[in-house]
Amino acid sequence: QVQLVESGGGLVQPGGSLRLSCAASGFIFSNYAMTWYRQAPGKERELVATITSLDIGTVYADSVRGRFTISRDNAKNTLYLQMNSLKPEDPAVYYCNARVLGISRWGQGTQVTVSS
Repeated sequence: QVQLVESGGGLVQPGGSLRLSCAASGFIFSNYAMTWYRQAPGKERELVATITSLDIGTVYADSVRGRFTISRDNAKNTLYLQMNSLKPEDPAVYYCNARVLGISRWGQGTQVTVSS
């Protein structure tokens, strides 16, 4: 059974940092590209960053490039998102995603709040 479990969200001041984690199980994690998405209230879910299966390449949304870093530890079956210089427009529920055997799989999400 495919499971994705996000953690690490919370409240942070503008300019602060958070590190999100996504623990994966039920599939061969190292075989799949992984993606972070986010969804703010009243807005559509948007792609934040993607990393290839063998950590060869990454893609970032323009809004986070240079501030966020996606990474993975295939030995620990874990995906990360290091978020620095957080801005008032970054608050959202952050989700990790994997498309396993043609089916898009989602975690439950972790809430990120940016407020002074």
